[in-house]
Amino acid sequence: MKLEVIGFNIESCIAAQEGGAHRIELCSGPGEGGTTPSYGFIKAAREKLHIDLYVMIRPRGGDFLYSDEEFEIMKNDIAVCRQLSCDGIVTGILTTDGKVDVKRNKELIELAYPMQATFHRAFDRVVNPTEALETLIELGFERILTSGLRPRGVEGIEMLAQLVKQANERIIIMPGSGVNSENIISIAKGSGVTELHSSAGIYAKSEMQYQNPDMNESLDHFTVDKEEVKKMIQLLNDFQG
Repeated sequence: MKLEVIGFNIESCIAAQEGGAHRIELCSGPGEGGTTPSYGFIKAAREKLHIDLYVMIRPRGGDFLYSDEEFEIMKNDIAVCRQLSCDGIVTGILTTDGKVDVKRNKELIELAYPMQATFHRAFDRVVNPTEALETLIELGFERILTSGLRPRGVEGIEMLAQLVKQANERIIIMPGSGVNSENIISIAKGSGVTELHSSAGIYAKSEMQYQNPDMNESLDHFTVDKEEVKKMIQLLNDFQG
């Protein structure tokens, strides 16, 4: 079984790798659910990591309906990922009526080749998951990151199990959103998945000796808890025997 961990900064990537993660989903913008990281961040991650590196291709937060200008940005970002020898991308575009945008996603998949592609949690916003699953298989996506169309993966176990059954090993179903050491085995057992996705998140305390009290803010930052990654990897290893 495999564990993918989100890397919102280079510190997170290194901690996740040292904790035993099998793959990094590289993102910026944790407050927006993940957006495309900078060129410098992607380059640094590729240099530091020997595990698989998948880069988020999402020009902004909010919905998954993009303008022509945003679509061009996405295509240019994919070209950067190819140039930097990334292993894959994480992306997804929907139409106004909640369906998979076949034309645009197909263009991104073709542009990304030979990198693989994960369809992210735009899937949790589709009107018909059964139909969307078949569309994504036809398009050539490698996996779907989903919480089972619920806010948290642990709440969507029933749907996740249905998706795994329908996929029948034609595409990987990877639960995410709120996955941690307390629920990872119940999600895996209840859904029958073989890959899971977690932020393994923790807030690192700022080392600034001076902080302006009038700003009334926290300068702590979100990062990966290496020990939490280790714990989840051990639980998965024990679970699969």
